[in-house]
Order: sequence, then structure tokens, then C-alpha cells
Amino acid sequence: MDCGIVTTPFGRRAMSLGMLAHQLSSASAVNEGKVDKWKLFRTVCAAKSSLGVSDRSLAVLNALLSFYPKTELAAADGLVVFPSNAQLSLRTHGMAETTLRRHLATLIEAGLILRRDSPNGKRYARRDRQGAIGQAFGFDLAPLLARMAEFEAEAARLEADRRYLQVMRERVSLSRRDVAKLVDLLRSSDLAYAEQAEIHCQAIYMSLSRKPSIAEIERVLPVLAQLQDELTNRLENLLKTQNTAANERQNERHIQNSESDYLSESEPADERLGVKLSCKPSADVPELSHDMGKLAKVETSAVQKSHQHRGETSSLNRSVPLPLVLRACPQIRDYGPSGRIDNWRDLLTAATVVKNMLAISPDAYDEACATLGPETTATVLACLLERAEHIRSVGAYLRDLTRRAKTQSFAVSAMLAARLRAQTSVAAMDG
Repeated sequence: MDCGIVTTPFGRRAMSLGMLAHQLSSASAVNEGKVDKWKLFRTVCAAKSSLGVSDRSLAVLNALLSFYPKTELAAADGLVVFPSNAQLSLRTHGMAETTLRRHLATLIEAGLILRRDSPNGKRYARRDRQGAIGQAFGFDLAPLLARMAEFEAEAARLEADRRYLQVMRERVSLSRRDVAKLVDLLRSSDLAYAEQAEIHCQAIYMSLSRKPSIAEIERVLPVLAQLQDELTNRLENLLKTQNTAANERQNERHIQNSESDYLSESEPADERLGVKLSCKPSADVPELSHDMGKLAKVETSAVQKSHQHRGETSSLNRSVPLPLVLRACPQIRDYGPSGRIDNWRDLLTAATVVKNMLAISPDAYDEACATLGPETTATVLACLLERAEHIRSVGAYLRDLTRRAKTQSFAVSAMLAARLRAQTSVAAMDG
């Protein structure tokens, strides 16, 4: 049987250029080798999306291959099968005849099989005296053998694309997860930017189809990677800011580990002798009265008399604005008259109350007032009140600041600036 001969369809079916091209191309399969028909069928199934055939059409092709008597397709043995529609319907699990004809036409259009029609349109074979098939009319499987290399290449390409798409989808999933968690982390410190980034993410996700293609993923993945880098940089800068603020707070502890940290301001004689005592207030220090305003007035009057004795003016050097002090040290307000501070006098009253509460000895306080001035001393006490739980001995700390002020190495403005920076960092962390 000559498989390469061009034939036309029976009846009213017209001949097309596509049918002619498939018949001409199948002629090359006449002298080629053998191939396992089921292995070839699996290759065609793997490449079906490129061939334009459905799984039902492949079921019909599977039935046609089952009518080929040998396991291996070989041009020398003939490649035409000639089952009736009834037999094909049985091997396709009862497929309707009209559906069967439609899928056969699809296989022919896809170039997977050829139609070899007899003069009367029937499918049959003529055999010789030995029983061998001399000529057969039906469906020619030669295109499968001729296009085997094409099917294998296409199946390999589709498998590579499938694996690549799987990897890209995993990357998109990881990027979406990373971006979502970074946005949640940034929300507590930079809510506006976090919401903007979230809106951007939603726009990216909405642009993807339900099953995104490789082209869609390749378009979206760099955008997600760039957004992830921006979020990471912002969080890194925030972390650096927090570390800087933490270092500044540590720098405020000038002498916490020094020997003076262990001095008790409750016993000034032991302070001068350098004896290490507990930081708890001594019994010699008078306890706070319920009438805090009255006690503060007495202490403030004593300070003013001390300055008059030294020949100093009673006017205060207001180099630092009071609102700035109250903003940097809000806790001092609780110790003012009626729980508020409206002027510098109220601040001095509150500082006197804080001095007794923190067990600072009278001579340490007086020395600070003489060197720094009452207003600056009150400002320093307001700052120390904010950090009291981190300072072992506030009285020793105040003495050290007084000594530094005498050598012009201390400025209260720097202490206030550090407090404001610390508050800004905490506010940024709280969002």
C-alpha cells in the first residue's frame, strides 16, 4: 500500500489545502522506522494544548490506535485502520455517532490522521490469498509517525513551560506573602505609607487573571519585588532610627556604673565620705505630706533665702521656654499645684516635691541651684523624673551634672533634645 498517494474525500466533502498539505507531509513516514503507538499517544496527549484537540478527540484517537494490530507503528506494515462507526462507538464508551464524526473531523483538521475513502465511502480492506492486507480504506495513521519529532519537541516545551510557570507562581505567592507581612509590620509606625502600599498591592493582584499566564507573572513579579525592596528599606531606616534613639537614651546615663551611683542622697555625710549605700530614702528624709503645695512653698522659700544670702538676684534665667520643658517632660505636671504647671513658679514648686520624692539631699539640691540656677535645676529634675526608674541614685547623678556644669561641659538643652527625640521614636513605633 502506498500511503503517500494523495486522495480526495468521498461524497460532498470538499478537498482543502490543509488536507493536501497533511497528505504530502505524511509521505515521509513511508520509509521511516518504528515507534511504540502508546508512547506516541502519550506524547500527543502532552502536546494537546498546542495541537488544538480536546480530551474527547484524543479518546477517539486512542480507539483508532487500538484497532492497529501491532504495538509499534511501522510504515512498512501499513498504517490504515478501518473500523466501523459502531465499533468506534463501543471503544469510546458509547460515544454518539454524530459526536464521533465531529471528533474525527477535528483529528483530521489537526493533521493527526488522514481519511482514505473508498469509491463508495465505506471502510474496508482487500486481502490477498495469504490473508495479508493489500489495500485498505479508512483512517491513515501516517501523520502520527511523520510528525513524531514535532510532537516530542512540543510536549517537551509545554512541560518546561509548566514547570517554569509553577516556579513563577511560587515566587509570586512568596512575594505576596512577604509584602503583606511587611505592610502589616510597617502599619504600626507609618500608617499612611502602609495603606498606600496595600492599595498598590491590591491593584497588582486585581490585574492578574484567575490562572495567570507566564507573561502576566513576568510583568507583575518585578513590580512586587520593587515594592518589597521599598518596604524593606523603610523598615531598615526605622530600625536604625530606633537604635539611634536607644543609644541616645543610654548616653543619658552618664555615671550609672560609677561609684557615685551607689551613694545615698539621704545621708550627705556618707556621700562626701564615698560610702556605698542603698538608693532607698533614709528615715532622716521627711516623708511627703498630703499637703504637697505647703511643703513645696517652704522648700522654695529656703532656696530663695539661700540665693539672697549669696548676693544673687532672685530673678530666674529663663533660657529654655517653659512649654518646651513641659513637652519634653510631661510627668512633672502631676507634681505642680493642683496637678498643673502654668508658670515657672509652679515648675519650681513641682521640682521641690520631686526632689523630696527622689530622696535628693538638701545640700546636693542647693549646690545645683547655686551652679545651674533654680530654673535650670528644676528643668534637670523634670528630666531625671522621666528616667528615674533607670537611675540608681538620682542625687549622685545630680551632683555629677553639677560638676560638669562647673566645667561648662553640660547643657540642659541637650538633655531636653534627647528627651524629645526619644518621645518621637516611641510615637513612631506606636504608630
